[in-house]
Amino acid sequence: MTTLRYGILGPLSVTVDEQKVAITAGRDRVVLAMLLLRPGRIVGPGELIEAVWGADPPATARGQLQTCVSRLRRVLPAGVILSDPAGYGIRPGEDELDATVFLRLVEQARAAEDPGAARRAYKKALDLWKGDACAEIDAPAVRAAAASLDERRAMAVEDWAGLELAAGQARELLGELAGWVERFPLRERLRGQLMTALDQAGRKADALAEFRRTRDVLREELGIEPGHELQELHRSILAGTARKAVRCLPRTVGDFTGRTALVDRLLAQTETDDPAVLVIDGMAGSGKTTLALHLATAAGERFPDAHLYVDLRGYSEQPPVEPAAALIVLLRQLGLAPADIPLDPVDRIGLWRTEMARRKVLVVLDNAAGSSQVTDLLPSSPGSLTLVTTRRRLAGLDGARVESLPLLESGEAVALLQRIAGDRVAAEPKAAAEVVRRCGGLPLAVRLAGARLVHRPRWRVADLLLRMGGTALPELAAEDRTVTGAFSLTYRQLPELPRDVFRLLGIHPGASFDALAVAALAGISEDAAAGVLDDLVDVHLVDEPEPGLFRLHDLLRQYAGALAGELPAEERLTALNGALDFQLNALIAAASPGHRGVLLGDIGDRKPERPDLMDALGDPGVRLERQRPNLAAFVEAAAAAGLHDYTWQIVRASWPGLFVRAYMDDVRDLHLLAMEKIEHSGDRFAIAVTANYLASVYARAGEHEKAERYLLQSARVLQDLNKASNVYANLGMIYRQQGRFAESVEAVRTCFRLATLSRGWAGKAVSAFAVIAASLHRLGRTGEALHYTHLRLMYGIETKDRGSIAGSLLAAGRFKYAMGTIGVERALYYVTVAMRLAEQAGFRAVLADANNDRARLLRDSGRCAEAVAAHQRALDFVVEARDALHESEFRNDYADTLRLCGDVTAARAMYGHALRIATAARLPYPMAHAQAGLAACLDHDDPEAVRLRANACELFNQMGITTIDGSGRIVERG
Repeated sequence: MTTLRYGILGPLSVTVDEQKVAITAGRDRVVLAMLLLRPGRIVGPGELIEAVWGADPPATARGQLQTCVSRLRRVLPAGVILSDPAGYGIRPGEDELDATVFLRLVEQARAAEDPGAARRAYKKALDLWKGDACAEIDAPAVRAAAASLDERRAMAVEDWAGLELAAGQARELLGELAGWVERFPLRERLRGQLMTALDQAGRKADALAEFRRTRDVLREELGIEPGHELQELHRSILAGTARKAVRCLPRTVGDFTGRTALVDRLLAQTETDDPAVLVIDGMAGSGKTTLALHLATAAGERFPDAHLYVDLRGYSEQPPVEPAAALIVLLRQLGLAPADIPLDPVDRIGLWRTEMARRKVLVVLDNAAGSSQVTDLLPSSPGSLTLVTTRRRLAGLDGARVESLPLLESGEAVALLQRIAGDRVAAEPKAAAEVVRRCGGLPLAVRLAGARLVHRPRWRVADLLLRMGGTALPELAAEDRTVTGAFSLTYRQLPELPRDVFRLLGIHPGASFDALAVAALAGISEDAAAGVLDDLVDVHLVDEPEPGLFRLHDLLRQYAGALAGELPAEERLTALNGALDFQLNALIAAASPGHRGVLLGDIGDRKPERPDLMDALGDPGVRLERQRPNLAAFVEAAAAAGLHDYTWQIVRASWPGLFVRAYMDDVRDLHLLAMEKIEHSGDRFAIAVTANYLASVYARAGEHEKAERYLLQSARVLQDLNKASNVYANLGMIYRQQGRFAESVEAVRTCFRLATLSRGWAGKAVSAFAVIAASLHRLGRTGEALHYTHLRLMYGIETKDRGSIAGSLLAAGRFKYAMGTIGVERALYYVTVAMRLAEQAGFRAVLADANNDRARLLRDSGRCAEAVAAHQRALDFVVEARDALHESEFRNDYADTLRLCGDVTAARAMYGHALRIATAARLPYPMAHAQAGLAACLDHDDPEAVRLRANACELFNQMGITTIDGSGRIVERG
């Protein structure tokens, strides 16, 4: 394979397989130089002609240019020079052109975190030069193009020299620097670096003489005086205050990973002419110090005078460093002798500020305990930068930029684990992802997990995962570094009440909590709980992902749990009982008044242990939405503690709020969990009640046999206890879904009789009115349906149950419109009022019904586009809730609208989708509706239409339906 090399960093040269290619013709060299100075680009003939002949080319210039290109092609490998309608070009390979290699090395040097690596990269880049770019070619166009490369060379020299001086290489640098100054005599930064090197090498007189030479050159060549920085350097050398640059930062980690966007943003924030203060706060082990040192290294070049560091020991086994003591450390780093540092703290602050006023410095104040520890240590000189790390949110530093350090994203955490532990991580991606998940994205935890793998070369990642087991903390340790130790330093410095509350949080069920939950858990007031949570958030022991909602990091939860395990069993049980009692009563409060009466009939009229917290509850529905992910954890905790009543009653109390909001997966999972926990308890009543409400989910999903089995099981027990009214209401709902409308009506009437025998009006299931009304309407008895709807409305008004009121108004408008007693606009008014009430109450099921009714009414008024939009909103609700009955019914209504508005193709697809859902769930009415709709999409005498109509008629007849509703009378009665 041919090896090709181009050289333009010095005299123009080309080698092929290490043999120099002779290109002697001057015009050919100019053309080649122009192409190489613009690698990868097409250079136009006009630009090349001007480069060769100047502003007055001969008439034959274009032909002669082609001759030049032809000669170059004869001596260069085939295909090197590219032809294009716009001109000619050369696209060198990655390492073929020395200028490309130079620029790549310079970029590597600037990006390097390690100053030594940067120095080596700069040196390697500069060694590529053999003189000025295209040195022997005098053509003005070539010289102009080459000037950019020469400038980049000069800048690289200055950057390299700055790093060498920072590394203490002044004496070794003198010879090369003098040569560079001779090569670039007008570059003040380079001359300043030579002056600094001379001064640091003990040659003060020569440094001052160099300044005089620089001033003479600038006056003679440019007619200007040296710039401000060079004059300041001259004065400091005269005064004997120019010192060797101070570099006192600790070693940075070599495997810093991730946080690219964060680093870029923070570096941009530090680029200011004012004194900048950046505070990085975060939980223990989040990588604050690592990030600060990474930033300091990346930004260090901008602070030539000093890089200072002090560990303030805010969270340490040792006492925090007093500000006065920290000033001694910082002043000693600047080179001051102990005798020169005042004993009086005020005088010491004054000396620090004086020293800082003459320097452009970077200061890292690590592990601060609070603002007061930091304030007097902040440099005020223009362009200085202070990086402060702390576990506490510092509100007292005026003008500081604050960054709360997030945890690592999963991908970043896996990448860090791989950089530490090597290829094993890449070979087991699933195990690695689970390890970092167990570490919660905490950098310290990931590092310690990686260290375990490094020191156990025979382990697979899966072996570490197995050892982490249920709690990761014991495995996250290396020598004297542990995650537990890091957490402990923060915990031990808390005041007594926050310390006690944090420990009790290890008992609290669920991942999130609010001030009310903490007050119930710890037996304190809401105000006290809110204050404690603020304290815990300030030190990053607790997160506040949204206002008023708090959580523990997974590892902190394990740590708190270990602390709680040290408490007496009685104290733990008291705290848990407080949390469970408050959660139960908050769920009761979230039930609508109608549902609440039935609920209390099942669990008894409980009085809350903390009425003060119930008074402060606010909107129980909002709190339910927040606490919904935690409910299973409360059930598990109650069962584990042997608190049987809480185990099933929390689940029972959750049903009204979850069901009306259509959280069917939650209802199912919670009731199955409760059944699992109580099935061997011997409490027949609790089991029967749980089975009754579990049936509701299966009924919604179309699993009728399973739902009926649970209901009949429940009825056998509850009928003996005279508490079976709700079971029959639920049976009525199932029979309605199965198209057994007459049986549905009888089941609900049984519900009413039993309710009258037990607790009267308040004991009737709220949903029973809706069920019997819907079944009667399907049977064509819409007047009776309206009667029960009015009863439901009266009940809702009496109990101030917005859900019942909304559902009743919606049904009343629907039935009156079907009976022809009101028109479209009046029916739309009913829908609008119902929607407003449902939105206020958060009743998503009623909202779905309302949108569907609105869509049908808009269709009837000829507003097809609005109708389609409303149908889609209704569908979105029920699809999310996995409600087979309503989804199939809504799709049929949607298809009716599409068909009647002229989009028959879309209607057929929608009817087909509805039919598939209804068939799978064995829902006869939607099946009949869908088949009738599909028939209406075909010609009346089409054999398929005849078959579909016959099927629909048979199903309608089986259901006892004597009138057709909602489908535009598309079925002919048989």
